[in-house]
Amino acid sequence: MQQNFEISPSIRGLTRGFPAMNVGSTPKSVEIYAFAPGIAPEALEVHVEKGVLTVAGERKLEAVPDKATAHIDERFTGRFRRIVSLPDDVDATAVEARYRDGVLHISIPRKEAAQPQRISIQ
Repeated sequence: MQQNFEISPSIRGLTRGFPAMNVGSTPKSVEIYAFAPGIAPEALEVHVEKGVLTVAGERKLEAVPDKATAHIDERFTGRFRRIVSLPDDVDATAVEARYRDGVLHISIPRKEAAQPQRISIQ
């Protein structure tokens, strides 16, 4: 039943939706993978604003013969949007997004001040 409700994921947990997403972090960055096969990169939108990442777009309905009867129709079509809350220490001015083989990879570096630093002892 939880699948029927659209609950926005955060970096600490996510729910099902389209596109499916993996969200993780390293000491230097937040890494997001959105799995959107069959969608042209031009049909995807990525925005970061006020600590929130939004991935949106549209999957067009593919042409089906006029007299065809659908027995199973599991492919999602139409507009979609996924929202991920980001930690406070990311640098939203240095976001990188790459799309390859149906996977959108978004990398958001953490601010230098947030990086662990080794303190020398004198």
